[in-house]
Amino acid sequence: MISCIAAAQTERDSTKLLEDVVIRANRIQVGFDEWSSSIIVIQPRDLAQIPSISVADLLHYSAGVDIRTRGANGVQADVGIRGSTFDQVLILINGIKISDPQTGHHSLNLPVDMDNVERIEILKGPAARIFGQNAFAGAINIITKTPEESFVKAGVIAGDYGLGGIRVSASMIEKTGRKHYLYANRDFSDGYQYNTDYVMSNYFYQNNWESKAGSWGILAGLTDRTFGANGFYASPQFQDQRESVQTSLTAISLSTRPSDNMTLLHRLYWRRNEDDYVFNWKNPTAYRNLHTSNTAGYEANASINNKLGISGFGVDINQLWLTSTNLGNHQRTVATLFAEHRFEWADGRIDVTPGAQLNYYSDFGFNVFPGIDAGFIINRHVKAFGNWGYTYRVPTYTDLYYSDPANLGNPNLQPEYAVAYEAGVKLMQLRWLSGQASYFIRDGRNIIDWTKDQATDPWQPANLTQVVMQGVDMNFTLGKPVKKGLFDRVDLGYTYINAEKLNDVIFSRYALENLRHQVIASLFLRYGRNISHAINYRYADRVNLDDYHLVDTRLSWMSRSFTAFVDVTNIFDVTYKETNLVTMPGRWFKAGLAFTFFN
Repeated sequence: MISCIAAAQTERDSTKLLEDVVIRANRIQVGFDEWSSSIIVIQPRDLAQIPSISVADLLHYSAGVDIRTRGANGVQADVGIRGSTFDQVLILINGIKISDPQTGHHSLNLPVDMDNVERIEILKGPAARIFGQNAFAGAINIITKTPEESFVKAGVIAGDYGLGGIRVSASMIEKTGRKHYLYANRDFSDGYQYNTDYVMSNYFYQNNWESKAGSWGILAGLTDRTFGANGFYASPQFQDQRESVQTSLTAISLSTRPSDNMTLLHRLYWRRNEDDYVFNWKNPTAYRNLHTSNTAGYEANASINNKLGISGFGVDINQLWLTSTNLGNHQRTVATLFAEHRFEWADGRIDVTPGAQLNYYSDFGFNVFPGIDAGFIINRHVKAFGNWGYTYRVPTYTDLYYSDPANLGNPNLQPEYAVAYEAGVKLMQLRWLSGQASYFIRDGRNIIDWTKDQATDPWQPANLTQVVMQGVDMNFTLGKPVKKGLFDRVDLGYTYINAEKLNDVIFSRYALENLRHQVIASLFLRYGRNISHAINYRYADRVNLDDYHLVDTRLSWMSRSFTAFVDVTNIFDVTYKETNLVTMPGRWFKAGLAFTFFN
């Protein structure tokens, strides 16, 4: 059951909530309106009201974000931003990079659940300067909750296709101020068609406390999922594939203030992913892959206020180990230095933030990624902004070494890189309206795609000459003009992408499966103080698949101690695909409730 502790926020001016949000970049942190780039913030109200029971499904409702789902309810999903592939988006939890070196297919195997999320920040555009490589087209930073009071909570969900689940969580605030938060859930379904059943469990722990040294934090999360993978990775005729994935993340951080104008954050982190894939569960010994990857690292980020503005510096050093029955055994060392500075003039009306990342890979050498953001406040309600950045991605180990009868890796692949540009406007401090609109270009070179010249050839990755993505995206929120009445707000989003690939290959698997047109519209109604109703519409026109229209809805009851919801997804039972292999679920009824007991 999705937590609705923040439900009282819906009584406030819904379009002004973002003014209070500080975007959680690792070094320079400023408010939403001060950022000179495209950012979407999925707030607590959205987590409670949008008809989703997984983070992957929730991201469907963000303009410019392309979720390509296999299976149901987030069991396996890929994410792209502005036409990117799934390997070109960096996923973070509280600023900790969790993208997978084996394959981007595992990036959304999140060791956190919807109930643990405070908000999600989506940065669209070049983000390598801010977060590091793999933020090729953007980054998604998931911010977890830090409860401020003690409670025990229990909830259940149920629905069609044998859907069920149970969630339990507890928070304890000690007299010393130490904050503990513990969560566990188990979800399951019989599947909406043959061999699409799943069982998913999530475990999460967070601990925050203060000491003389500074502010400490411990985070530990684990997701364990086993699912039928009917047609997920091969031809749709191969219906007996099955997969088990276990992903964990552990981190300890210390935030200090060496001086009044300086903040320093230290962090140790370890991410582990184990992927057990069976081509035919009826004969599991015939073909099976087992991959285990570990990434352990240390990072330090500093923010310094001075007469010229805010300076940010950072270092990140990590070691990677991969053991695989298919890909072989590999190690990699990655070291990164960051530097940026935010200048402001004319009482903050003009801001310019140049910066660069220096990156070293033990198997690909040194690279530098410069970038710059700039903004100009035209008046108190309108801000113009633009940015430019150089961005980069190394091949995954699947790109380099994977081998089976239908796929053959390429150990000679080189990293892909791009120069990205963006110009846009942002609406600010309007009482009932907020939003932004942008024009973007991403000129990619050496782009990696799995291709073949003949239908009978195996797929093999290659560095394409050039792939250019350009287009527009926009999102707006219209809040209620009066306090009374059913209408609460409307969210509108639109993205158009014109993709051009300068290469003569006949068959392409990933580089040109982007959305051409994406329309998102959500109407939120309120029946009294506690009952809300969301009606959500999505239109997707993908270049290599049939387009489709979807309508979903959620009716929810939200109070301090009791929450409940009823969802109907794909109301009109539309047959559609988000990838070229898997047919998605039809109409699906889901419901859940939860009780919270406060101490």
